[in-house]
Amino acid sequence: MSQPGRPHDLPGSLDEATQQQLIQEIGRLIVRALPPGWREATVEYRALGGHQELVAQLIAPNGTAVPLAPPAEAAEAFGRLRQGMYQPDRGTWVSALYRLQRPGSYTVDFNGDYEPNWRTAPPAAAHADELSRFPRPASAIPDWLSGSPAAQQLRTAEVFDDSGRPITDRPAIDPAELEPVADYLEQAPIVLAARSYDNDRLDPNRTPSVPMTFHTDGTWVWPGAVGYYLRQHGVAPEADLVAHIRRQGFRVPEVAEPVREQAVTLITGEQRQ
Repeated sequence: MSQPGRPHDLPGSLDEATQQQLIQEIGRLIVRALPPGWREATVEYRALGGHQELVAQLIAPNGTAVPLAPPAEAAEAFGRLRQGMYQPDRGTWVSALYRLQRPGSYTVDFNGDYEPNWRTAPPAAAHADELSRFPRPASAIPDWLSGSPAAQQLRTAEVFDDSGRPITDRPAIDPAELEPVADYLEQAPIVLAARSYDNDRLDPNRTPSVPMTFHTDGTWVWPGAVGYYLRQHGVAPEADLVAHIRRQGFRVPEVAEPVREQAVTLITGEQRQ
């Protein structure tokens, strides 16, 4: 939905302590809207200019997402937080994923660079409206926000270091997220695949079982080894990729054929180097 224009007199006016207070206030609003016996829930706020949307889900023990009516007050609080976190050198975020787990833990991931997975596409004027409300340098404006027709650059996830071993010194994944992250990595469309399997470089005695595939979700491209080493050895993917998967609500989006072809070009181009 689109919200009516309103004054943005003090963008960036919230200090860190006030931001944390507002984040906690949003958490309380969400908890009050949850049904008895809840265990985990996610609420994602997406905004561009005057357009905003709020999507909430309960996460069942088996990882299934159940739609939930979000508290309307949370949208207003998210809007204040978005305005208050504005920075002149980078603008402000366009989506925030709030994840709660019973009894009282929570995480919030802010995205200021990538186009949100809109439920309803913003009006064409929202891009200019965003840059008017929250100006940022040209170098900090991604193609999708500038309105440039250039395709968004796909990002590639690295799994091996220069010596050919899986990179293991990344932030660990919350055990509750390991399964949905691994499912996302494995269920994203395969755009390139070999018929054979690679050796497990952390367990060389194991029968070759590492899939020699490449996947994409339209934003990232990664080898099948990323999901394999996460599921088999707990080796976390890049933190940015994990944050992106959270923002997607652990749901793989549809990937258009031209984007799949772009991913193949990227992969084969890298392999020829």
